[in-house]
Amino acid sequence: MLTDDHATLGYTTSTGFAFTHEEIVDPHFEACADAYREALEGVGIRAGWQVLDAGCGSGTFLPWLAESVGERGRIFALDLAGENAERAAERMRNHPARPRTEIRRGSVLQLPYPDDSFDAVWCANTTQYLDDAELARALSEFRRVTRPGGLVAVKDVDGTLSTVRPADPFLITDFFRASAASPGYARQLLRGRDLYRRLREAGLRSVRQRTILMEHHAPLSPAALRFYGNACARFARQARNLGIPGDWAPFLDPRDAANPLRHPDGYISEGNVVAVGTV
Repeated sequence: MLTDDHATLGYTTSTGFAFTHEEIVDPHFEACADAYREALEGVGIRAGWQVLDAGCGSGTFLPWLAESVGERGRIFALDLAGENAERAAERMRNHPARPRTEIRRGSVLQLPYPDDSFDAVWCANTTQYLDDAELARALSEFRRVTRPGGLVAVKDVDGTLSTVRPADPFLITDFFRASAASPGYARQLLRGRDLYRRLREAGLRSVRQRTILMEHHAPLSPAALRFYGNACARFARQARNLGIPGDWAPFLDPRDAANPLRHPDGYISEGNVVAVGTV
């Protein structure tokens, strides 16, 4: 469900969801690529498998998934935004190995695949856009389309590990505490470390979970400055609109030399959670 606070947090795709547009997602992926690859490699996807990337975005994980399954495997992917599915398809058309790939537009809430279609389902940076009931429905769909003995893996953000320095160490924490007082996107960003419980409630077995702290130190890379500068500016504007106390002014202009992200001791962190269960 689209909530009012989505529109204040980032650019949107045709779906209306913020932070799903390539201008936001791709710089974030570039800035965090090492941690993202580590997350995927820990899932246990094997050569020869058929794997679904559910909520693939512009397809940034697809080349790595193709490497994991190899020539004997096959990759399927879908995204709610038609333009994302098109970009993902173009990305894989240009992949040197030309793996067997099928990409389409579709919803994780109603997957257009028969039961027991895949050896694994991978879902990254998508469940944060679902309310609790939608999350349960998506996990049920992931379980349905995965063969017995296969894997369901969900990776998403854990907002409780977000902080910026040099700044009030509780600034982002206070933002989330205030913004998450009512249901919506901010509250869903704090749900990451509950994923293991959600997977178990969906009927998955042998659930394991890992939290990865992603840290960026000054000088931040251009991609990190682009993503986190825009994200913090939007947090700052929303905080001011909601009357959340704190020194938000330095974050309003990502290009300002006074922005903490550009400080010689600038630092920002965020958490990512990967939960894996067996069908």
